[in-house]
This record gives sequence, C-alpha cells and structure tokens, in this order.
Amino acid sequence: MYRYDQYDHQIVRERVAQFRSQVERRISGELTEDEFRPLRLQNGLYLQRHAYMLRVAIPYGLLSSAQMRKLGHIARKFDRGYGHFTTRQNIQYNWIELEQSPEILAELASVEMHAIQTSGNCIRNITSDQFCGVAADELADPRPYIEILRQWSTFHPEFAYLPRKFKIAVNAAAEDRAAVQVHDIGLNLIKNDAGELGFQVLVGGGLGRTPIIGSVIREFLPWQHLLSYTEAIMRVYNQYGRRDNKYKARIKILVKALGVEEFARQVEAEWLDLKDSPSAITSEELARVASYFTPPAYETLKDNDALLQQQRSEDKAFSNWLTRNVRPHKVSGYAIVTLSLKKTGTPPGDATAEQIDFVAELSDRYSFGELRVTHEQNLVLADVKQSDLLALYKEAKTHGLATANIGLLTDIICCPGGDFCSLANAKSIPIAEAIAERFDNVDFQHDIGDIELNISGCINACGHHHVGNIGILGVDKDGSEWYQVSIGGAQGNESAIGKIIGPSFAAGQMPEVIGRLLEVYVKERIEEELFIDTVNRVGINPFKDHVYATPIAGQTYQAGEDAYA
Repeated sequence: MYRYDQYDHQIVRERVAQFRSQVERRISGELTEDEFRPLRLQNGLYLQRHAYMLRVAIPYGLLSSAQMRKLGHIARKFDRGYGHFTTRQNIQYNWIELEQSPEILAELASVEMHAIQTSGNCIRNITSDQFCGVAADELADPRPYIEILRQWSTFHPEFAYLPRKFKIAVNAAAEDRAAVQVHDIGLNLIKNDAGELGFQVLVGGGLGRTPIIGSVIREFLPWQHLLSYTEAIMRVYNQYGRRDNKYKARIKILVKALGVEEFARQVEAEWLDLKDSPSAITSEELARVASYFTPPAYETLKDNDALLQQQRSEDKAFSNWLTRNVRPHKVSGYAIVTLSLKKTGTPPGDATAEQIDFVAELSDRYSFGELRVTHEQNLVLADVKQSDLLALYKEAKTHGLATANIGLLTDIICCPGGDFCSLANAKSIPIAEAIAERFDNVDFQHDIGDIELNISGCINACGHHHVGNIGILGVDKDGSEWYQVSIGGAQGNESAIGKIIGPSFAAGQMPEVIGRLLEVYVKERIEEELFIDTVNRVGINPFKDHVYATPIAGQTYQAGEDAYA
C-alpha cells in the first residue's frame, strides 16, 4: 500500500499544528463559531446533535494493520469505544471533544492518516472496489491510478472551494462494485480495440435531493490523460456550477441544465488546452506509484476445493458463510473474505474498539497485514489462504464478525441518522435493528437471496436509499418521524433509482412493510429470480397494492400529498 514520503509527512504535520492553533483560538473566544466552522470542516470535524463528529479519510478503503490498531486506540481513548465505517469507505467518531481533536489528528499522522478533505466543498475521499488488486474479474489494478488522483486532488488550490462537495469513484472489474454511476465522476478502467488501457468517463451521477444516474461523456480516455481530463471537468464545473443555491450546486444539476452533449463539448474544449500539459502521467510515474501496490508474498498453492467441500458438509453454518462472505481470488489457493459488521442487534457499520483491534490481528495472521473497508460498511481480508478459512471463520465468529449475510436482507446499509446527525429528519439505526431482528433467520434470508436494503435518515442519502432494491427514507411530518419506501433501485452495472410505492409509514410499521414486500416477491418470483428482477418484471403496483391492502397494526399511514414529496 502507499507509504508517505517526506513531503506527505511534512504537509500532514503542518496541518495538525495549524489546526491545533485554530482550536486554541476557538476555545479562547478569539474565533467565533462562524469563523471556526470552515476551518474545522477542512479537517473533517462536524458539530452534530450531541458532540463533535470526526471523519477520518481511508483512501480507497485500504488500511494496514497498524492503521487499524490506531483507529481502535482512538475509539477507546477519545470516543465511547467504537467507530462507524461509512459508505465513503471512511470511519467516523461520534463523541469527540473539541479540545482533543488536534491530538487525534496527531495520532493519525503517526500512522500516515489524516482527516483532510473529508468535508467541505472539495474533492472528497476517492472510493473504489473493495476487492481491487485481488478480484478474479478485474482487468487491472486501479489503485495506482487512484493514488495519483488522490495526490493530485489533495490541497489542489483551484478546487478547494467548489460550488459543492465532489465525489469520484473508480472501477476496474467486470462487476461494478464501486457504484461509479452515482458519483460526480465515475471512471471505468477498460481496454480499447487495440488492447490499450484507458478510462470510460461518466459525469453527473449522484443521489441526495435529485438522484441521477451518470452519463458517459467519453467512451475511451487514454490513462496518460487521466489528470488533465479530470481537471477539464472540474474547471467547467467550478466556473459554471451554481453557488447561489446549495440544493442546485452539484455537477449533476449543471450537466442536466446544459445537456450531456453540451457539457461534454465544453469539457473537450477545455481539455484541448490541458492535454499536452505537464499533468500528463508518464509511464515512469505510473510505475513509481504502482511499486507501492506490488502483490504480497503469495505461496504457490492450488485451489483446495476438496477440503472446502468436506468442511461444508461437516458444518452448515460454515458452508453458509463460504457462500455469502467468501469470493474468488485471482491467485490460486487464496480467497477474499468479507467480515460482516451487520450482526443483528448492532448498528450497521459500527465496530467496537475490541473488534477493530481484533480485525487488525486477523489481518496480520491471515492477510499480509492489510484490510479494506467496503462502501456497504463491512470489512475485507483480501488475501486469505483457502486452508485458513475455517480457522478464520471460527475466530471471527467469537467477535461477532462472521454473520453469513453479505448481500442478503440484513446486510443493511444505514447512515447514523437522527441518533447523531443534526441534518437527519428521522432515526435510521432503530429501523435497521428492528428489520434485522424481524428477519434474523439465516435459512429464510438465503431462500430470499440477494437483496439490497438501504436506509437514510434524510434526503442527503448518506445511506444510498435511492439505489437500494428496497430503500427507506426518513421524513419529518409535522414534527414526527415517518418513513418513505421505494423499490426497484440498484447499484452496480445496472444502476437504477427506486420508485416510491406510496404514503410514508410510522417507525413501528416498518418491519411489517418489509414483510409484505417480501410476500409479494415470494409469490411472484419465477424459480431463482432475484427480488430486483421480479420488481423489474412485474412493476411496483403488485407490491404497492399488497402493502396498503389492509392497515398495518400499531399506527396509521401518513396521509396527504406531501407524503410523496
């Protein structure tokens, strides 16, 4: 993985010292809260309902075991003993004291981490496939390109004050696990007919108040021009993106207003002045950065199908775990393991300090001291010997990290919601916990099959509810919390925005609502058809009719036209 050079160390140390002085001035009263706000946001520090929240950057979701241990230490020393892994592959701490925040940043700097550009109107943490570098379906390792983009975008003076926050995702596999179609810029690493590597470039995707699937503006961009073309996109957006209305300030609104063809034309025109600039990536520079991502010392092994089959037959729970949590590796004899942070009874994405330390230990013993964070809010050990899978499973199970539910109903994506976030209209975590408890039956979940259930506490869509096969959005109705339900959303290669089924529901109704949606699916599905395929085939009306056919016990629906807003 990438290691800091002397310039990285110096920049981060200087930023810590600068912020320490700013915090001291705020505490003394020399700075007002309005003056301090942009300064703290530049360092990932938010003021939420109960305390400050610190968001720590995990570039493209990759961590060393030493960095993971430091995250556990921070959770234990400065928070309430846990951290929350997010859909941006970062980690958040929800109970931070302002006076201690510079010390936390200093602790992070000691293991080559920071919180820079995890907030504000800048280029945020660049996300990618959690399996990059090891996936069997990967064209090439995208991490060197992402690292070059990260270095280019960090402290970029021209793009430090954009009209709004900006998110980039990169994918290099046949299966899009980075959700590139719902990012401001989505990059697919591809080959052209001549066998040359380059990028398909999408622009204008995003969720939030106006969910939009991104549009392709260039089918093939030679990799050498990745920075200059990205800069051209950023310049067009920076110049013409709206600054008078934050709800209309994202690049997706500009693309929609201009039209995709006109936006692409303006980018190409801007790029003519940039493509031959010094920002072109040389083969030497790519090789230099790629040297940080050399494969670990894999042993020469053969796939151990016979052993795994025997172990499956002896332990059904382990067999279920292999099916759901283990993926093929590009190197024979190895496997990719996802550790679930979605055990019933715990908030999705949360990990205790003890679990964080334990995963660091597992990565040292089983996965060359590295791990990853997924945008579905789970953790990955990417390089596990197949012969070690059973031992790893047994150890992970003792710490609540072996729930066999990856991709299933209880693998819920969920934002912190109204329990913490000052922007939220409603709580998210209790809804996720109630649904998980209602359907906490492994056999039932495996029978239902792959289904994505995403929950957001407000329209900002941090829980990606728009692209959940079932999406739940918290809404405020006359000071009370209600929940709007959509179905038919999807991420990945066939990304789609879900459709609202009708008026919103009270919190106590939500498990039954999900139950009724599943009843229609079970009735209508054909053989092994997935939930999303059934929805696409029969439409939302059968689901809507069944959900609203009879009142759900406990509370009534929220009536009125605004329930559809």
